[in-house]
Amino acid sequence: MEPSSIELVVQNGWMGARMLPLVRSALLLVIGLPLVHITASMTGRLARARMTEQAGILIRKGVYYFGTALIVVMILQNLGFRLTAILGAAGIIGVAIGFASQTSLSNIISGLFLIWERPFEAGEMIKVGDTLGFVLSIDLLSVKLRTPDNRFVRMPNETLIKSQVINISRFPIRRMDIDIGIAYKEDAGRVMEILTEIADQNPYSLDEPRPLIIFKDFGTSALELMLGVWFAKQDFLNLKNSIMKDIQARFNAEGIEIAFPHLTVYSGSETPPFPVRVTQDPSEQPPAPGSGS
Repeated sequence: MEPSSIELVVQNGWMGARMLPLVRSALLLVIGLPLVHITASMTGRLARARMTEQAGILIRKGVYYFGTALIVVMILQNLGFRLTAILGAAGIIGVAIGFASQTSLSNIISGLFLIWERPFEAGEMIKVGDTLGFVLSIDLLSVKLRTPDNRFVRMPNETLIKSQVINISRFPIRRMDIDIGIAYKEDAGRVMEILTEIADQNPYSLDEPRPLIIFKDFGTSALELMLGVWFAKQDFLNLKNSIMKDIQARFNAEGIEIAFPHLTVYSGSETPPFPVRVTQDPSEQPPAPGSGS
């Protein structure tokens, strides 16, 4: 027996009512997620232009996560899920996960302190222990770095809170300290004048503040001096390579000896030099001529 037209209309209407939420959910995914991504990117760019790089990253991620969560909630409501039951279950699961992930919670709290205190920002160079790198982002769980040799480093926020962090590029100028050892026979005053001239003639050395010359100590094998040269932070490599070559070339031209570790045995001014004689083990001596061996 074929179904009547009324039954066909009812079945089609029922199928349409079942398909409509699925269609709306698909449209939310196809249209909503790209729209959230575009909105987050535009908001992040505007924030970076008006504020800081790190603020732009945080705002972009906040908009993206909030928009994604909103779309997920709308889809669940559209499909007929009871959000109160889901949120209650999520709360219970969240408490259990919170107890099980105390390390993650500590990193989140540390990340909030880093964001609030701002000891460094995205784009700056920092040093933590033996790790040196540019800050890519400051997230709730970790800080991402890119090392000068282009390696990716992820450091937990708790580690940075507990460690000494050196911000190398926070200020526009820095000082490069170069330790120099010269032989004891050299005139330390004349060498200090030459170092001042070298610093003044270097194009990457700043005139203000003035270069710093310090007679540090009477070392084991050398007179220890320090040359401190101020420079713009972006000129580090140019200054490092040029001034080291300038020092070597000028010292060679002036006949100044750059000391190196050596050992001298001294017996006193009234004692003649120690005699040195080379001996050979009799068993290792070659046979005498005519011995028949």
